[in-house]
Amino acid sequence: MTERATNGYDVIIVGAGPAGLCAAMYVGRGMLKGLTIERGAPGGELLNTDLIEDYIGFESIKGWELAQGMTEHARKFGAEIVTDTVEKIRKASDGWFDVATARGHTYRAPAVILTAGGTPVKLGVPGEKEHAGKGVSYCAVCDGAFFKGEIVAVVGGGDAAVEEADYLTRYAAKVYIIHRRDRFRASKILQQRAFANPKIEVIWNKRVLEITGTAKGSEGLVLEDTVTGEHSTLMVGGVFIFIGFQPNSGLVEGHAKHDANGYFVTDDRMMTTIPGLFAAGDVRSQLTRQITTAVGDATTAAIAVEKYLTALRQTD
Repeated sequence: MTERATNGYDVIIVGAGPAGLCAAMYVGRGMLKGLTIERGAPGGELLNTDLIEDYIGFESIKGWELAQGMTEHARKFGAEIVTDTVEKIRKASDGWFDVATARGHTYRAPAVILTAGGTPVKLGVPGEKEHAGKGVSYCAVCDGAFFKGEIVAVVGGGDAAVEEADYLTRYAAKVYIIHRRDRFRASKILQQRAFANPKIEVIWNKRVLEITGTAKGSEGLVLEDTVTGEHSTLMVGGVFIFIGFQPNSGLVEGHAKHDANGYFVTDDRMMTTIPGLFAAGDVRSQLTRQITTAVGDATTAAIAVEKYLTALRQTD
């Protein structure tokens, strides 16, 4: 497809999860012309989360419901959201950013807010790729219902792993949580909930060496004891992997300062070391990655963009 340049935007927001939608809302309130590009439905990881119980003002709300509310709020202030996949963000010689997409568009703006989050980290073991979508999953909300009455395993020890294990007990007869250490990194309240659930059994100090199965799907795991080195097998019908996310910082062409894990380092205005490129949410280096921190980042970034553009105009 021939590349088509689309100009006339003040800022392009890449990603429409909580951070992107919040940024789009504030951009609209600031009377800026913004474009938000999202590869799927607006909402991001909210759409893969059953219940949200740590977003202030909502004791408990469905992920899709919160996503819908955020989307409607952003659109109320004029947010323009297009469905496309951003493949590259490059700062051109004229100081503007070229944002190239899979559909052959190149959108241009003097500022970009990157809220593209990350993608699930893979175990990288034999059988994982072969059984992806056939017993191996990275989303309990998406695939949990397919394992009704079965025995499944969750790999990981953080908030996502422990929370999703609890969610899977709605369908599965038994859920093993396999963790390579002897304690979880998850929050205390999530740990308490998991330990109190009779359907959950924790397997400490084990790492997955292989996911076994047939052409029909996964059937079990080969485990290694991280203390003794002893090998064992565990028969499960499904494997849900929650060992972290890789930030989508690779979309940016050119070097912007980042931490050892690839997350962008920003100043207090959420601007990266590339002037005009702002980062918010899970793609930014910070202590914790929650909905509350994502929308906080986005609020700062959107207001900072307005001030950045004002300063640019004064120097023209």
